[in-house]
Amino acid sequence: MNSTAQQPAPDGAAVTVDVDRSDAHYRGWLKEAVRKVQADANRSADTHLLRFPLPEVWGIDLYLKDESTHPTGSLKHRLARSLFLYGLCNGWIRPGKPVIEASSGSTAVSEAYFAKLIGVPFVAVMPRTTSAEKIRLIEFHGGRCHFVDDPRKMYEESAALAERTGGHYMDQFTYAERATDWRGNNNIAESIYQQLRLERYPEPAWIVATAGTGGTSATIARYVHYMQHDTRVCVPDPENSCFFDGWTHGDPGASSDCGSRIEGIGRPRMEPSFVPGAIDRMMKVPDAASVATLRALEGAIGRKAGGSTGTGLWSALKIVSEMVAAGEKGSVVTLICDPGDRYLDKYYSDTWLAEQGLDIRPYTAVIEQFLAQGVWRC
Repeated sequence: MNSTAQQPAPDGAAVTVDVDRSDAHYRGWLKEAVRKVQADANRSADTHLLRFPLPEVWGIDLYLKDESTHPTGSLKHRLARSLFLYGLCNGWIRPGKPVIEASSGSTAVSEAYFAKLIGVPFVAVMPRTTSAEKIRLIEFHGGRCHFVDDPRKMYEESAALAERTGGHYMDQFTYAERATDWRGNNNIAESIYQQLRLERYPEPAWIVATAGTGGTSATIARYVHYMQHDTRVCVPDPENSCFFDGWTHGDPGASSDCGSRIEGIGRPRMEPSFVPGAIDRMMKVPDAASVATLRALEGAIGRKAGGSTGTGLWSALKIVSEMVAAGEKGSVVTLICDPGDRYLDKYYSDTWLAEQGLDIRPYTAVIEQFLAQGVWRC
């Protein structure tokens, strides 16, 4: 409905112009779409909090929040759900119109799932170098992949595609930090604290979260501050990402000339959803260290994980080493962001490592020596 009504006005009075754009058909569709997205959250059990084996004598517990068990297999399932609810409730997502996203993979997989759930088309604008398995998963959920050669062009291409099609550019890099309710409502931070409440150190000394959009680290840090916890938040950054330089130098215009090899994290620009002031610490982690650590994780708990998990776990182990050296007790939490079977042709391929010029052996030796002797040499 789109009607304009002008009622007769008393002599000398201005006319009231009344535009009514309410649409019963659209409101019915919207209610059903929101119900479906919320029902997905209600059906999905919370993700597990796994223990990484450390020597008992250290008195330190290292946990991994396993986000790979979401229906779409990654941490980004939470983000995609929040973004869809945000877009629907703002009136941005409309029946029959495509949702378009700039994504290196996992967010696009999850958004394709939710687009299919509510019956709208989905297009992922992504680098041509994205792993074949992620492309397969996007298409499995009914999405379409639109490739760019330069990762820095994803944003403008996504916006232009939305303009041409009349669709909605989801723009995770802008809206990730505001679409999620950081005060609670079963966000990832609240979930971590709920799961730790019966552990011997229920308030972690550190939570380590890598950054792609920056939304997860912002949610965790804001929740920590809001709930007045003493937990500190560390954000590790991979090579070819500007977050670390932008944070250390206070430079919102920091940039990088090429994309990150660690899919899902690291960006060539300071993203709007990255909130530097909320976090306590950052580390710049070599890509070879990330790969060495995710392979060590498989040896420790029998699970393959993606590259971003290795980046976070490397930093978490370094923090544990500092606690051991200082004689501190406590707990540390990091994340399993997505499963390793999406990267068998990359991080688990020695051929790929050789092509990239990455030697993981020195970092593997650091991890092995630390776990055996409690000494960190790197």
